[in-house]
Amino acid sequence: MSNNKQSMKKVLRDGKVGVLISTGWGAGFHTWGAPLEAIFDPELIYLVETHKHDDMLEYVQKTYPDAYTGGLDDLLVVWVDEGTEFFIDEYDGSESIVFKNSIDWITA
Repeated sequence: MSNNKQSMKKVLRDGKVGVLISTGWGAGFHTWGAPLEAIFDPELIYLVETHKHDDMLEYVQKTYPDAYTGGLDDLLVVWVDEGTEFFIDEYDGSESIVFKNSIDWITA
């Protein structure tokens, strides 16, 4: 799978990139099928920040027709330092960001 970071649109503010995660219980956003570009989508970040929930649903259904929309109402923008490696973890639908440098790897 290709990860074309150069062409992916992102919102950058004060050296941080906006990342969307769903913090509610029951359904994740990215972890339940929204594509990678959706978590960085500038228009979706705008809709989340301005609390336009009805517009969010319409936008996601139009732009990402295969994305699960159950986690939309709980979307939150998390600001991550540009260039930081992370993954989105999920427990019962509640997503969180795990930073690469915060993991204590065990060596055999």
